[in-house]
Amino acid sequence: MARIKPQTLLQQSKKKKGPSRIGLTTILTCSLIVALFVFLLHTTYRHWSYRSKLQSENGFSGSETEALQLDAKKTDLPGYAVFSTSKGTIVVELYKESAPEVVDEFIYLCQKNRFSGMLFHHVIKHYSIQVGNSQDLGVAEDWILGGKHHSQPDASLKHDAFLVGTPRGNPKNKGFEIFITTAPIPDLSEKLIIFGRVIKGEHVVQEIEEVDTDEHYRPKSTIKINDITLRMKI
Repeated sequence: MARIKPQTLLQQSKKKKGPSRIGLTTILTCSLIVALFVFLLHTTYRHWSYRSKLQSENGFSGSETEALQLDAKKTDLPGYAVFSTSKGTIVVELYKESAPEVVDEFIYLCQKNRFSGMLFHHVIKHYSIQVGNSQDLGVAEDWILGGKHHSQPDASLKHDAFLVGTPRGNPKNKGFEIFITTAPIPDLSEKLIIFGRVIKGEHVVQEIEEVDTDEHYRPKSTIKINDITLRMKI
């Protein structure tokens, strides 16, 4: 059996025990990761520092800043609805601040064209004109049963006519009902959620109010909404 020379054994031992070299690609990759991490930290720090400075300069707390952001979103919503009816055009200003949830639902339904072709199914003089899917009088029933529909408008009431509302607690299966008042109504806020007011086309509302109706306050002629167009401004 041949003997291995000591010098050969020493060279083999060095090859086994020698540390492996780190490639240049690995070094560059690690450097890039570290640099990216430092950059993200720096960017985050600058963002929060600027936000804190902005809040302190304007005197806003964190919750107030969030409120301002929500207000900015509200300004992106349409502020007006143009009702095209078989009697003419009615322009409604939407109350985005005081009735945001109802306005959101109304805008959603308008975008889905849910009101196109919808009938004015009840017209009550000195009270309201009503449009929607339901054939019930709804909140108007108590007012009619009290005999108030025969009287003249109460001039002592502080709110105005031509307000646009929907019944409080209206069941979803009855759809979205719209009331446009034609006179100041007692206990209005208890009956309706007011989400807008007529700013143009009051004469159209009055013309609809004057149509002939049967004993159940249903118009004898067909009056409907052709479509509703949403606008940012008028």
